[in-house]
Amino acid sequence: MIRPVAAADLPELVELCRLHAAYEGAEYVDTGQADRLRAALFDTPPALYGWVADAAEGGGLDGYMTAVVEFATWPAQPFVYMDCLYLREGARGRGLGRRFMATLAAFARDGGYGEIQWQTPPDNALGIGFYRRIGARPRDKVRFFLDGPTLERLS
Repeated sequence: MIRPVAAADLPELVELCRLHAAYEGAEYVDTGQADRLRAALFDTPPALYGWVADAAEGGGLDGYMTAVVEFATWPAQPFVYMDCLYLREGARGRGLGRRFMATLAAFARDGGYGEIQWQTPPDNALGIGFYRRIGARPRDKVRFFLDGPTLERLS
């Protein structure tokens, strides 16, 4: 079952984030994410929308998806940006990814957002194959970021 994130899910959501980072080969350092996620997900209006997949027979959570609403300048309209979609290894290949995407598509339609965008690492062959199977098309871009000392240096 795919459902919105509840406050009680936050400890397990943080653990899923840790697993997601490991899957992508990234480091995950807990710096109080649960508190910031609580604020982002449950403020009015939310800064972040999130859904989880309940495991069968009370086995916790099988995965999560988060998204934000952003605004695109060229078309001058809002769109949904899927920030994360992650399924535990044992939950993959059972249709949960498709159900998550259907949930996000309904969210976009209901909100009047004409597009969903996201990105995935270029070596995520499993994810890329899934996204292509559901009809998604890639847009080639290079993502940049500034953080830490670089961000300070430009201040």
